[in-house]
Amino acid sequence: MQPTLTDLIAKDLTVIFCGINPGLKSAWDGHHFSGRSNRFWKTLHQAGFTPNEIEPVNDATILDFGYGLTTAVERATARADELSRDEFDNSIEVFKTKMAHFQPKYIAFLGKPAYIAFSGKKQIQWGHQPEDFCGAKVWVLPNPSGLNRGFTLNDLIIHYWELYLAIQ
Repeated sequence: MQPTLTDLIAKDLTVIFCGINPGLKSAWDGHHFSGRSNRFWKTLHQAGFTPNEIEPVNDATILDFGYGLTTAVERATARADELSRDEFDNSIEVFKTKMAHFQPKYIAFLGKPAYIAFSGKKQIQWGHQPEDFCGAKVWVLPNPSGLNRGFTLNDLIIHYWELYLAIQ
């Protein structure tokens, strides 16, 4: 049976962080960003979102800060590049319905692939996007996966910190 990862979501969150899809370890563990090399929790804390670094086993506490977690595609994979274009296309309506129901103020896509697929744009820049998506302001942040060697921890912190400043 394919493991899944439950969203951590509530109505009217300040930010919903949207990963591309769950990693296999996170799906099996049942906790977001639980891969040893994933830098999400460290980045979130060091960028100012949380007063301490949340352990993946305590991922649900992110809701206490007004933030949530979801994924663009539900299927867990070892690498996000294992997803097909059809999987993104088949996920968009479910995602839009979820965002319309929960109405976050900001959607932060972690990596460009999901937002490119969902927006239909060919190219996007990092950071704030000029148009809203499902009534929320959009930010595209670098993926914190340890497989993303294009961004150092410091690079990630700077990008996430820019979003943190925008929501204050």
